[in-house]
Amino acid sequence: MQPSSLLPALAVALLAAAGNGLFVYGQRRAEAVANPFLFILSALIVCAVAFAISIPFMPAVDGLSYLRRNWLWALVSGAGFYFTFLGFYFLYSRFGASHYALYAVLSILTTSVLVGIVLMREAVNGFHLAAIGCALLTVLLFSIGQSRM
Repeated sequence: MQPSSLLPALAVALLAAAGNGLFVYGQRRAEAVANPFLFILSALIVCAVAFAISIPFMPAVDGLSYLRRNWLWALVSGAGFYFTFLGFYFLYSRFGASHYALYAVLSILTTSVLVGIVLMREAVNGFHLAAIGCALLTVLLFSIGQSRM
């Protein structure tokens, strides 16, 4: 990846990270409730409305044809959203926002390694492998830090 192509990727990643930060902040500020689906569904309704408002600003496509071709992958991704948001709720409500480090590292392993490298056969080099190793070291250091609190 050329440095010029890294900057747009970093900008998009920063947008996603900022969104994640907003989600975590909102959840941590909301009162805990016995049924986590109430908060998650409320947040997803806001998200769905924002998507609906955004649709007219994107290029027009044949949505029904697209959905016919991609319904299976939409189901897979929807299940992914479900488990992600459910995991977020329990992680942040029971352990706090600082435990995001664990989620982030496990996401590196499940997404970059399992999905990217194993399932999609994306190319990696020694620097990528070193970054994955550093991510694993992050879990170790986080665990040591937690044990000393």
